[in-house]
Amino acid sequence: MDRRLDPGLSPYRTFSRAEWAALRRDTPMTLRPDEITRLEGLGVHLSMQEVEEIYLPLSRLLSLYVAATQKLFRAMSHFLDQRDSEANGDGKMPYIIGVAGSVAVGKSTTARVLQALLARWPNTPKVDLVTTDGFLLPNAILEREGLMDKKGFPESYDLPLLLRFLTDIKAGRRPVRAPLYSHFFYDVMPDQYVEIDRPDILIVEGLNVLQTTRPPKDGKAIPFVSDFFDFSVYIDGDEDVIERWYVERFMRLRATAFKDPLSYFHRYSQLTEEQARATALSIWRGINLPNLMDNVLPTRQRADLILRKTGEHEVAEVSLRRL
Repeated sequence: MDRRLDPGLSPYRTFSRAEWAALRRDTPMTLRPDEITRLEGLGVHLSMQEVEEIYLPLSRLLSLYVAATQKLFRAMSHFLDQRDSEANGDGKMPYIIGVAGSVAVGKSTTARVLQALLARWPNTPKVDLVTTDGFLLPNAILEREGLMDKKGFPESYDLPLLLRFLTDIKAGRRPVRAPLYSHFFYDVMPDQYVEIDRPDILIVEGLNVLQTTRPPKDGKAIPFVSDFFDFSVYIDGDEDVIERWYVERFMRLRATAFKDPLSYFHRYSQLTEEQARATALSIWRGINLPNLMDNVLPTRQRADLILRKTGEHEVAEVSLRRL
């Protein structure tokens, strides 16, 4: 996806893998090899070297950003004469990190790695992770509205519910509930929730979390999901590479989870290998690729940090937005 501006006009500073790795400095490795293995996503190999060279420098950067934001929040509370609420613990402001990118690009793995690393900072912050899948409209509504083939597109989400969730998180309310989504059943689970109870840091992972809409002509405020983010990461890769990752993941699921008769996608486990590959390509090119090109990729330049991956799910280049 090589659609970049002239470097002289870019709001980003771009680092090679080696340049970025050097920014780790003395940040300690706090994860064991077996823990790193458990953080891997389906088809996404995660090496100790990848964590050391990409995610430890990012962890160090985020620790600086979080500390600066907390200092600014205390200063603002002092300005607004909210010292009493701070003393009672009511002035706690969760730091929210958004993780965006295409289907099959490795967003979930990145989010889990960040959660694991940030939770092991010396001050042991509470770090929670929520995916926007739970804020998809239930299948019954998508079917009624003719949107099942648009699942994952912006119009398939309950945006008011997601915005209310983020508003409550930023306001320090407790606990706040996020709907639970099942990839096995391919649907939001009725009356099942994940409770988020005033974390120090919340990671929000999803396809369209950086998207905006055209501002209204009357100038009235319309909140976007990204308005609640303190920092955002976009996982990038070439379209043909992500297509290969998607097909490979589909084939692995066909041989594993899809075999369960209760799986929403059980019918795909009955296909021959050739039929399954053709089906995966059809789904990718008919649904996921258009969503990527029309809705996800255009938000890349809104991220604070872009991790550009190679074909082996390794980050080759990092772009950091200038302050």
